[in-house]
Amino acid sequence: MAEAKKRVVLIGAGLRGQTYTNLMANDHSDIFEVVAVAEPIEDRRNYIKNKHGIPDELCFESWEPLLEKERFADVAIISTQDRYHFAPAMAAIEKGYNLLLEKPIAPTPEECDAIVKAAHAKGVFVLVCHVLRFTDFFIALKQIIDSGEIGRVMNIHHTEGVGNVHQSHSYVRGNWGQTEKSSMMLLAKSCHDMDILAWLVGKKCKKVQSFGALSFFKEENAPEGAPERCIDGCPHGDTCPYNSVNLYLKSKSSWFRCSSTMLINPTDADVEHALRTTDYGRCAFRCKNDVVDHQIVNMEFEDDVCVSFTMSAFNLGGRTIRIMGTKGEIQAKMGGNEIIVYDLETKKSRIHDPSAKVGDETIVSGHGGGDSGIIRALADLFKGNKWDSVCDIAESSHNHMIAFAAESSRLAGGALVDLDEYVSSVGDKQ
Repeated sequence: MAEAKKRVVLIGAGLRGQTYTNLMANDHSDIFEVVAVAEPIEDRRNYIKNKHGIPDELCFESWEPLLEKERFADVAIISTQDRYHFAPAMAAIEKGYNLLLEKPIAPTPEECDAIVKAAHAKGVFVLVCHVLRFTDFFIALKQIIDSGEIGRVMNIHHTEGVGNVHQSHSYVRGNWGQTEKSSMMLLAKSCHDMDILAWLVGKKCKKVQSFGALSFFKEENAPEGAPERCIDGCPHGDTCPYNSVNLYLKSKSSWFRCSSTMLINPTDADVEHALRTTDYGRCAFRCKNDVVDHQIVNMEFEDDVCVSFTMSAFNLGGRTIRIMGTKGEIQAKMGGNEIIVYDLETKKSRIHDPSAKVGDETIVSGHGGGDSGIIRALADLFKGNKWDSVCDIAESSHNHMIAFAAESSRLAGGALVDLDEYVSSVGDKQ
């Protein structure tokens, strides 16, 4: 007799929610069945309804009526905007749902800690969508480190190139441009990286220091004569890389068009309306954004492991990493087709998995295979096969604390923060 499918409810049917449930339907329909959706935007809600054959009575405009019902599914996907993770997550845990929770866990350290405690008390699992853990690229790096080939890790230098266009779209014009409406930049974009670095090192972070600022995407840097909206005719429109008419209307990129309009299949008229009425049409130097456009974080882990992280908008985009150990080093670029391992004794390099390229790492392409990877891992978890990449919610939350502590340091002018003391102070506030 076939085992019953795992029933899934989706809370938040934006691009992330669509991605995860599409993967469930397209690649794992023998395991998962999406049975309910809560989403305020009708077009998105109807897309999920029609894709999965959900009855009207299980399609909701908000999460509250869905979670007022007795639990009728195995997993709740929480993929609302960052600022709105906490309440539905806590309500779903109380009902006994396991969670696939989009990162970040929540926008404050106190809320992250509360979710950990609630999940442990209820005995449910919370799988946070740190999708980098589920890419072939980072799994390979972890395996090389754990094999001992490069000896004891001493230093890691890791760079996240956000990409100038991605910065303008998501962190200037978009949903993550203002801290109070979403979360700080390091949490919204790079809690991925704080988590993956801690996972690679395999030790606890002890001290954190950070510097960074919003320096470029500001009113004072607007090109001379630039109007409030690009569509009104900017004299620099032909050369400006942030021209919203080119990015959203002329490019025909479905990802940019859907993001800007919040529609599934927007027309040119829909996109033009968005450019005339929303922040997606504003000059990238005339928005209300306040998150940083570049930041560095220095970390000291147990056993004197020193890690430096750089996040910057001023590049094409992509992650690069250099891992230095007592016996050798690793140099790699995510999305490239080479992981180079150098042996200090033989003075020779080898190429690890030269054919392992799985596409670029962007959100458009599924984060280098991480999106599909985490859904495969979730399916395997229900089969009793737990990936090494899967961790308890407490580990995810602790790695979030690195980001919170780093932001605390940045706001204090680069003050050194003891992470244990910082985490203790979070508990004291509750």
